[in-house]
Amino acid sequence: MSVSLSKGGRVSLSKEAPGLKNIKIGLGWDTNATDTGAEFDLDASMFMVGEDGKVTADSDFIFFNNLKSADGSVVHEGDNLTGEGEGDDEVINVDLSKVDAKYQTLALTVTIDSAEAKGQNFGQVNNSFIRVINADDGKELAKFELDEDYSSETAILFGTLYRKSGEWRFKAEGSGFNSGLKGFCDTYGVSA
Repeated sequence: MSVSLSKGGRVSLSKEAPGLKNIKIGLGWDTNATDTGAEFDLDASMFMVGEDGKVTADSDFIFFNNLKSADGSVVHEGDNLTGEGEGDDEVINVDLSKVDAKYQTLALTVTIDSAEAKGQNFGQVNNSFIRVINADDGKELAKFELDEDYSSETAILFGTLYRKSGEWRFKAEGSGFNSGLKGFCDTYGVSA
């Protein structure tokens, strides 16, 4: 049974699914009917960070232009340019057994491409969610639905996967920012 999380909620994935190895992280959203004159293009990204909260190399930033981590543990399935349709709009696969021990946290973000130029923000996005699925049996382990009004934010830290006491855990973050993808790159130490 899936654990429904609220902002700040945490779950031990290792306890929910003992022996868990492969997960799918599905992110989804719908855009409002508000016409901004341009299509919305939301982009899911992952930052693989160490104890210092920074990437060890730019290749630790997994996104639409770098779909696979150097160690092969993380694979992004690609950019969905419209977000149309039911279910997950973008998916990131993680083989937890292959994630190098130097990575303590995997931060999952969603940003709006060219948000400032298009006059777009997350207040114009509905039904946003992140879910963690056991890729080996297809069972959803955890889900977090954003329910706040992010009326000026162009970037959201949706959630984090992190190691604690030998377990993989997931935290529902839901933190909004106005700095787009560049802000996350600066925060996590990716060179511009």
